[in-house]
Amino acid sequence: MIPAYRNPLVPNRADPYIVYEDRRYWFTASVPEYDRIEIRSALTIPELASAKPVTVWAKHPDGPMSANVWAPELHRIDGKWYIYFAAGRVGAIFDIRNYVLENPAADPTSGTWTERGLLQTQWDSFALDATSFAVGGQRYLIWAQRDPAIASNSNLYISATAKPWTLRGPQVRISQPELDWECIGFRVNEGPAVLVRQGRVFVSYSASATDANYCLGLLSAAAGSNLLDPASWRKSQEPVFQTSPNNRQFGPGHNSFTVAEDGVTDLLVYHARNYREIEGDPLWNPDRHTRVQALRWRSDGTPDFGQPVADGVQ
Repeated sequence: MIPAYRNPLVPNRADPYIVYEDRRYWFTASVPEYDRIEIRSALTIPELASAKPVTVWAKHPDGPMSANVWAPELHRIDGKWYIYFAAGRVGAIFDIRNYVLENPAADPTSGTWTERGLLQTQWDSFALDATSFAVGGQRYLIWAQRDPAIASNSNLYISATAKPWTLRGPQVRISQPELDWECIGFRVNEGPAVLVRQGRVFVSYSASATDANYCLGLLSAAAGSNLLDPASWRKSQEPVFQTSPNNRQFGPGHNSFTVAEDGVTDLLVYHARNYREIEGDPLWNPDRHTRVQALRWRSDGTPDFGQPVADGVQ
């Protein structure tokens, strides 16, 4: 049975990521100060709201990984924990790159986190939001990056991995901002999240500026297809999840997926604000709150994201 979820689940936490491992839920997200990585854990999702956050890593005083610590994700791969995150450096805070941490402990809030360092790609350019998944015995990484030859802020790329921090083989672009709703304020495809269901690989992603125009798009491919072939992927021509003025939810995005306490129901985890107008730069506004709601499925086997639900208990 699914417990009632009260939204927002965790205030002032953007880019939320929840994973269910070892009969516990583990939560991480961007903190408003962009200076550290926290993990909290609980037996149920509602209990994450009051769980004590544990700082497992903090930014360096200077050099790489010294500014703008963004969007950590927590993955269990081959018995070890990995955190993918993006960071800039003092003096060039928007020279954002992807980095990887590793911890062999059973509990990721304990043990030692080793810096595996920069996640090297074919360009040295703005990169963020790496996520890992496996299909058919092969593990892949999808991330967002700026290609200097393309007039956009970030596109989505996929590659196979040799190690959790090392890419192997071709690095292939599977989406770039080209539709009107992907290009409001900024030309952005970022924040990929993967869900493998019913013989298909679904990749949600965030588009446009991080204000009320922020929204989710969706890519899909057959699980048995060549995921490194751009022709395998299909893109939704409309947003699948976007601002709901009626429900007072604005700019929903940068989601992840997890499973409910019943072990069956898929859940959508995302952030949104409960007001439209933002004073100053939306990036520095702390009011993107973590929210959770059920993800439904259509009869054709595609996910139905619905609308971001109103604050309160659902």
